[in-house]
Amino acid sequence: MTVVDHFLRNDTSLVPSNAVVGLILLDGGRYLMQQRSQLPGIFYPGHWGLFGGGVEPGETAEAALERELREELAIEGFDAAYFTEFTFDFGYCGQPRVWRRYYRIELNDRVVRQMVLGEGSAMHAFAADDILLQPRVVPYDAFAIWMDASQRRGRSL
Repeated sequence: MTVVDHFLRNDTSLVPSNAVVGLILLDGGRYLMQQRSQLPGIFYPGHWGLFGGGVEPGETAEAALERELREELAIEGFDAAYFTEFTFDFGYCGQPRVWRRYYRIELNDRVVRQMVLGEGSAMHAFAADDILLQPRVVPYDAFAIWMDASQRRGRSL
């Protein structure tokens, strides 16, 4: 069976929206990543990315993060601290300006063993240096990881 790579295909319209992301840091300084499914109509199919998703109308960013991580990993009751936000202006194609808000979540490996992958094709914990060298990583998630890892190593931008 041949798997179609939907990343560079231009046969489905994408609709940008505000999104929240868990920058999930595990024991040993590793980042928990999701391999995104090979589906048309999603940003960066087949890439490694952080867990999270779109904010629904009327939903706060924090409530969206809780909902997304419950749906994607079957976890609840975690502490999340705001880390950073990126803004994307899609005005060139008639779409709105949207933001992608990152929250740092520190979990131990025991919690990870209890997780159930609800979306994506795989999950894996990577050291920052290892994930940043992978050929297919969602670029804005890679930038957030680089920022976080640099801060943890005592480097400033």
